[in-house]
Amino acid sequence: MTATATQTEIQDTAFARLEAEGRLLNPVLKAPTHKPGRFGFRGELALRFSAKLADEARPPELTCDQVMAVATAGDKHLPFFCGWLLSFESLKDVAETLGDTLSAGGKYFLFCDNIDLSKKYQVPYKGAMFYVLPILENTVYNEMLELLYLEKGDLKKKDTAGKLDAVADAALKFDVTFDTITYAEGLELMGPVRNPNENRPV
Repeated sequence: MTATATQTEIQDTAFARLEAEGRLLNPVLKAPTHKPGRFGFRGELALRFSAKLADEARPPELTCDQVMAVATAGDKHLPFFCGWLLSFESLKDVAETLGDTLSAGGKYFLFCDNIDLSKKYQVPYKGAMFYVLPILENTVYNEMLELLYLEKGDLKKKDTAGKLDAVADAALKFDVTFDTITYAEGLELMGPVRNPNENRPV
């Protein structure tokens, strides 16, 4: 039996349905990590697809960007997921897309572009608890390092899978509590949605 035969395959994890539906896009990493039985993904999660015209492949209408997530072989739930959203409103789309891969004990972090920069919330949705945070450090990776007190220098020598393992391991132990609000309350509190194409050369 070769060493590769024991490698975790995506179809043996909670990513299987998302992969089959073509939702795991632009991966920086979509492979087993260094932790036995763990499969990691870094990339974009397609939330809503555009209508297809003939055979034309069109980009999704809505994505969750800068996603970092891990799954464990034989476990139907994702223990850890984080990503960036232009609008808090899309939390609903994330929860519905992840669906049966969510669990009450999972650690799910969403950095939203249109929530108050001084606020952090917990939002229960579909039986899972989402940590909803503002984006201050420009990237989800940097935000997670800051939130979890991980030193960037300590992770520098690790490869992409090693960095993801370190973030996921720390995130699974995260137990800080924030104000709990409902999804409806979050919609009332969120700010206007920025046009991401503003200030870009045409």
